[in-house]
Amino acid sequence: MENIDSYELCKLYKYLRVVDVCDAMDGIGYFNIGLMSPEIRPIWSGMKFWGVAFTIRCVPANRPMWKLNTTEDIVNAHGIWFKEVGNISYSGKIRPGDVIVTDTGGSGEVGFWGSANSLSVIAEGAVGIITDGYCRDTDEVTLQKTPICARKRGRTIIPGRIEVAEIQTKIGCGGVQVNPGDIVGCDGDGIVVVPLRVAEEVAIHARAILLADMRARRNLYKRLGMEPDHTVDYETVSAYYDQLKLG
Repeated sequence: MENIDSYELCKLYKYLRVVDVCDAMDGIGYFNIGLMSPEIRPIWSGMKFWGVAFTIRCVPANRPMWKLNTTEDIVNAHGIWFKEVGNISYSGKIRPGDVIVTDTGGSGEVGFWGSANSLSVIAEGAVGIITDGYCRDTDEVTLQKTPICARKRGRTIIPGRIEVAEIQTKIGCGGVQVNPGDIVGCDGDGIVVVPLRVAEEVAIHARAILLADMRARRNLYKRLGMEPDHTVDYETVSAYYDQLKLG
């Protein structure tokens, strides 16, 4: 495991659909492994990403936020809260290609991810964010096309509600185990987590499943007089994998 480069391996997933990977997981006997709860969905339609899991484990706060007396303090509520209770920062630790997977520890309504802090991790190179909790500012998230998947949409902020307990540790999210370095994918059908130990084998099978589907659908497009689109362009996909020398 120590010798597997998750970021190089993730290149094998570039064109794959979540369903291709799920079929491949079934094929190696990993039935229902990695299938994140269907309640955790992309905030906006058309979202797709594959990346390497960067995990955050949160817990509910065990004290309330105190009353703030000035507008300036209210605007700076997060800074005041973090100064008092502490904060485990992940800034500067994210690598290009990471997917930030967040276990909210059963916290109630709290927008741990919103329009600004999500953009900050995208700016560091993250390709997606997944949380089993809430996302807020969802109109802006949709406008920005910030790739966030969440269980629910929410309204409230962090102070007095949630704290980061650990980063880059084994977590549970959406009913599945997620380890740092696992391969995580999202599209319109949902989210799947591929354990790193089987990720290369799964990619090989999933590539074959995808190409077989693309060829079959291309023939059906032709039969029905439909204009071909990128979802049946198996030549491009096949050439990509050929240059990777996959399987």
